[in-house]
Amino acid sequence: MLELRPNCELCDRDLPPASAEARICTYECTFCATCVDEVLHDVCPNCGGGFQPRPIRPAEAHRPNTGLAHDPAGTERRHTRFDRDELAAFAESLRDVPPAQR
Repeated sequence: MLELRPNCELCDRDLPPASAEARICTYECTFCATCVDEVLHDVCPNCGGGFQPRPIRPAEAHRPNTGLAHDPAGTERRHTRFDRDELAAFAESLRDVPPAQR
């Protein structure tokens, strides 16, 4: 089950379950579109992978045992452990390598 984390791990912006601004990597690290584009340059600071828009889980249960009522979004806020200088250096080292080739 995909964990829908509640915030951007860099700027702490709220990213509710229906947010079209949420981006995730393969490990479900969660950042807002602005941080991914302007700070991280599509490089996850935790794994080096790229980002994709986070899917939106249906609010209603269109099938039994589905939807946010059955599988609610996460509530634990997370924050990256890296400072801005570390993030910039790491992103710079990988930003010109396409995510599929990292």
